[in-house]
Amino acid sequence: MTKETYLTEKGLEDIKQELEDLKLKKRPEVINALKEARALGDLSENAEYDAARSEQATVEARIIELESMIEHAVIIKEVKTDKVAIGNSVKIEYVEDNETEEYSIVGSKEADPFNNKISNESPIAQAIIGLKVGDIAKVASPNGEYQVKILEIF
Repeated sequence: MTKETYLTEKGLEDIKQELEDLKLKKRPEVINALKEARALGDLSENAEYDAARSEQATVEARIIELESMIEHAVIIKEVKTDKVAIGNSVKIEYVEDNETEEYSIVGSKEADPFNNKISNESPIAQAIIGLKVGDIAKVASPNGEYQVKILEIF
């Protein structure tokens, strides 16, 4: 059984666009590279051919992965703001040092920590999902346990 893929509508659009780009642009480029490499002659010692075959395998594997994600997508549409859930953005306070941070909780395929999009499978998201404004959660991390307080859900 394939695992469900939680996606926002924007995440689904991005995946569909990547799939289209791979099929319409990258796949033809790889096919041309294979043709050119074959034209060079002996395939047994042809580094260009080996590289093109490797690239082809990578592209085809990614296409299969994206198609599976789309097929098993669970789209997050209506998001309530009374409790933290996938699709919400939250403002939290790190209790120990009084620092605040905002995160968007997304499915694991959309996670982008550099843009404060955290996976619903991350320790901090798992700790705060289901909580309300004012609740304090203990977050287990590789560096030890810490507490966060939910300041805002939007």
